[in-house]
Amino acid sequence: MANFFKVSTKKPHKTQEKQKLAVKIEKLDLNGCGVAYLKSKPIFINGTLPNENVEVRVVEQKNKYALGKLLKVIKANKNRVVPKCQHFTLCGGCDLQHFDYSQQLSFKKNKVIELFSRSGIAANVAEELIWQEPIKSLHWHYRRKARIGVQFDKNSQATIGFRQKATNQLVAVKSCPVLVEPADNIFPILKELIAKLSVKKSIGHIDVICTEEPHLEKSYELSKKLTLIVRQIRAINEHDRKLWLEYAHNNQWHIYFQEDKGSVCATNDLSYQLVDDIQINFSNTDFIQINQQVNLVMVEQALTWLIPEPNDHILDLFCGLGNFSLPLARKVSCVVGVEGVQSMVDKANTNAQFNHIDNCRFFQADLNSEWVTSQKADEWVKSKFTKVLLDPARAGAELAIEQIIKLAIPTVLYISCEPTTLARDSQLLLLSGYKIEKIGLIDMFSQTKHVETMVLFKRKL
Repeated sequence: MANFFKVSTKKPHKTQEKQKLAVKIEKLDLNGCGVAYLKSKPIFINGTLPNENVEVRVVEQKNKYALGKLLKVIKANKNRVVPKCQHFTLCGGCDLQHFDYSQQLSFKKNKVIELFSRSGIAANVAEELIWQEPIKSLHWHYRRKARIGVQFDKNSQATIGFRQKATNQLVAVKSCPVLVEPADNIFPILKELIAKLSVKKSIGHIDVICTEEPHLEKSYELSKKLTLIVRQIRAINEHDRKLWLEYAHNNQWHIYFQEDKGSVCATNDLSYQLVDDIQINFSNTDFIQINQQVNLVMVEQALTWLIPEPNDHILDLFCGLGNFSLPLARKVSCVVGVEGVQSMVDKANTNAQFNHIDNCRFFQADLNSEWVTSQKADEWVKSKFTKVLLDPARAGAELAIEQIIKLAIPTVLYISCEPTTLARDSQLLLLSGYKIEKIGLIDMFSQTKHVETMVLFKRKL
């Protein structure tokens, strides 16, 4: 969406910016925002759905665009539902709580198709995509990691919550239904605790991570473990430290303090489970998939689609901590995992040792470079890989795809968290003799506009 200039503070007579308008929503844009038209000029209105008649106020304008605020739904879309979260209209975390879940999935699928067409991929290719059943998320209580913001007013009163839409201001959150239990209702407890601190304005933010560990009394059961990392922007004194530890004891939290001295507090005793009893150990500073339930199914689907065979040599790019590498290694001859961050490579190797997996090696390389010709990569890049899996960040993997094409690896499994870059990278593979065998949505972030996708490519013979 284009940037909008600020509404003028002058007071001309009645202008369109301040008028109430009745408009019809024609469609959703790629961000899940409703689009109406007034004299061929698009107006973007959050919280609206296609075919709705709504009353809005235009609050910002540009020559070719306008931004409207929803005042009232006059005629609702039949798939409109009541948002579960009381903060939905203000909080910037969710975009689609007002849309029936099945329609959220349709919106995300159509978003991928539209971006494929926009990228220059022939329209008939997009139409012939072999869509598989989506990996569905729990509608609620799925997010296991979050950063809770803390802001103080001039009276040192704290606002605790998440950012408002399109601002740096926080919404005072009472509960969050997308967070896993018991993190969903932690906000009132934090507010009560912070009000008792002797050093006001001492907290920057609080990272909350929920993991599972074997139950102390029943080893076959898993219990939830809530870990808090408190970022201190001022040094914590003994009174406040004891207060945090008291609340941690009463609420069964594990708690760590990150002092603002340029260092990062890393807790290294966190873990989660994968297929075949594989345990991934990580610290709070490491990237992990937010949705544990979806991650489990996603890993299993990756194994199913790749059809790993005993003689396979598999390359796992952007491998992280070994989320895909280690389950694959249990089924093939060898796996080479490559990651850009050395600390992640070290932890992935440690995870392989922890799980007694000795046919999986990890290396550091800049995957956004021409690593095929890099001397540093000589140790692993000369292997004759039969299959490659890649799971890049939102920036995609354009240069990595170019290297995969040079290596002529027959099978490519691409797991994407950004459909725009997926479309761009897919075009490279299609133009180089690959075809799409399967494609499916991964609904990692229910109630939001975010789309994850798994695509299987095979090189034409």
